[in-house]
Amino acid sequence: MNLDNSDNIIEVKNLYKIYTIGENKVRALNGVDFCIKRGEFVAVVGQSGSGKSTLLNMLAGLEKPTKGQVIIAGEHIENKNEAGLVMFRQKHVGFIFQSYNLLQNMDAVENVAMPLVFRGEDKEIREMKARRMLKQVGLAKYLDHRPGQMSGGQQQRVGIARALVVNPEIIFADEPTGNLDSNTSLEVMHLMQNISRKKNQTIVMVTHDDYLAGFADKIIRILDGKVIDIKINERKDPVETPKEETPKEEPKEETEEITAEKTDNAETAEQESTQA
Repeated sequence: MNLDNSDNIIEVKNLYKIYTIGENKVRALNGVDFCIKRGEFVAVVGQSGSGKSTLLNMLAGLEKPTKGQVIIAGEHIENKNEAGLVMFRQKHVGFIFQSYNLLQNMDAVENVAMPLVFRGEDKEIREMKARRMLKQVGLAKYLDHRPGQMSGGQQQRVGIARALVVNPEIIFADEPTGNLDSNTSLEVMHLMQNISRKKNQTIVMVTHDDYLAGFADKIIRILDGKVIDIKINERKDPVETPKEETPKEEPKEETEEITAEKTDNAETAEQESTQA
């Protein structure tokens, strides 16, 4: 573990999660220690039952540990009550889900703006922020599209924009490419990698796929509730792509596209195939 804590956004110390099932005790996490620096893209890798999803839940404050410490942005979240955890997540955290978790009766702008509703922001402001985030992930042409009118890759990019719109210190991603084909998975991974680089965004991703984990700066491998290896990957410069033109009616908005590859044509073909 890095002894210099000044740049750490996450510190996990001697973390245990023990479930009682009948007369048996299952150690989902069995004494886990590691730290994550601000701006790192980290992959937590393990097979089903390894404890990786339980660990993500601990980091996000969705479950309480049996023992140990979880320190995020200087706050001990293991001591917080449910109300405190809700406030903590609203303030610090964004989520990317495997199944997108988009509201089917809302368009892309409305879905991305939803987390801002809980912060009490005015509709005009939250929709402006949502449009800006959607443009940054390459969806300027799909602002008024509902989930059923978009491909899987486009829906996941809406999910990424929704995570970013709250300007979180940390994004937690649970198998974000699990419902996507291999080509679209690579596009989403390039996007997440570039977001981490260009925005100095901390991302913690859970995956069982070693190849996808290779996009991260750090790989934390977990087995039977224990961290068995931590590997630092060599950083490569993000893939540069042409920027999408900012619509003339909104010249003051920052709309730099963060996508690693231009994917509209491929995803439109996928969409048309789905609707055929």
